[in-house]
Amino acid sequence: MIQQLDLMRQLHRSAGGRIVLLVMDGLGGMPMQAGGPTELEAAHSPNMDRLAMEGCLGQIVSVAPGVSPGSGPAHLALFGFDPLVFQIGRGVLEATGVGLQIGPGDVAARGNFCTLDRQGRIRDRRAGRIPSEQAAPLVDRLADIQVAGVEFTVRHVREYRFALRCRGADLNAAIDDTDPQTTGASPLPARPLAPEAERTAAHFNEWIRQAQGLLADEPQANGLTLRGFSTDPDLPKYDDIYGVRAVCLAQYPMYKGVSQLVGMQIHEFEGGDPAVQFAALQPIWEQFDFFFLHVKPTDSRGEDGDFAGKAKVIETVDAALPGLLQLAPDVLAITGDHSTPAALRTHSWHPVPLLIWAPGRVRADAETTFGERACARGGLGTLRGVDLMPLLMAHADRLEKYGA
Repeated sequence: MIQQLDLMRQLHRSAGGRIVLLVMDGLGGMPMQAGGPTELEAAHSPNMDRLAMEGCLGQIVSVAPGVSPGSGPAHLALFGFDPLVFQIGRGVLEATGVGLQIGPGDVAARGNFCTLDRQGRIRDRRAGRIPSEQAAPLVDRLADIQVAGVEFTVRHVREYRFALRCRGADLNAAIDDTDPQTTGASPLPARPLAPEAERTAAHFNEWIRQAQGLLADEPQANGLTLRGFSTDPDLPKYDDIYGVRAVCLAQYPMYKGVSQLVGMQIHEFEGGDPAVQFAALQPIWEQFDFFFLHVKPTDSRGEDGDFAGKAKVIETVDAALPGLLQLAPDVLAITGDHSTPAALRTHSWHPVPLLIWAPGRVRADAETTFGERACARGGLGTLRGVDLMPLLMAHADRLEKYGA
């Protein structure tokens, strides 16, 4: 895949059409009963259906067949980086997204507040999704923790999430998650995955010990877990690889983080409604060539097992699409980073629906609706996630011919 990035460097044009990549997080779904619709198929989405009729459909395998991806690797794939080559932990993504600079040698982790029972076992991995106004003061409390020999910096992310950075000499990020990924089990210690990470793991375990003492009397957020221990990945940048000025519009810091790591600028906007997000494009439309738009609640509703709620989020995005289309993008891709079926309440390995709309340049197929079954039959076929960016570049007339 490094060869594919080199090919994009070689072939990209600095001029061409504008590309919008609209990612509804966890878009892919499943029927709740045999023969029923998926969340996308159940949603009333006339605008997406029209785009499907005029465009072309397919489906994406984010990492590899049968592999359920995390959001970080899945987005890297959509951006054209093979996540099996470029491995980034969740910690550096969250930390970068909230403005914590992760330099060479720093180690970052993403934290979750959780609810523990009297035996110290996890009853709720997300502490009831406590709101930001309840979680932020707890993060401030944790900022007072001191560990000899290193400097810890903690910053609130959103709701029950926080980011933690450790800075010091000879640190190593080869540490296993403390989240057992299930309820009924106790949080795990930070365990070194290599001998050279033993001292770093000990620093994090001391920080955890002090944090647990500060949280012990909280009714909901009386515990925490850490995951995604990582450091600066030093990724190639979008302007170098694709020759485009790229911008990200997302609300959740993790997605801002992965965008910044590949060289995108971040454009802030207020409010979570897709119509507000799409309207925020207008004043910056002439400044950029590539626009990454991220919608989170599809994934959240899927993890909650809320089939109807996930379908409703899709309908809200669909209703806002005319405002986006008024800007006349040359290429619009609508997809997800992974599947999060409400029936499974978690990320899954199922292929993700993909729609590419590019007036005058797309070869339309026979499908007339945007849904999993239609996408499985679509003219684009089943693609690797890393193959999406070259397709978008080609549809925007931003690639030269290869060879004589």
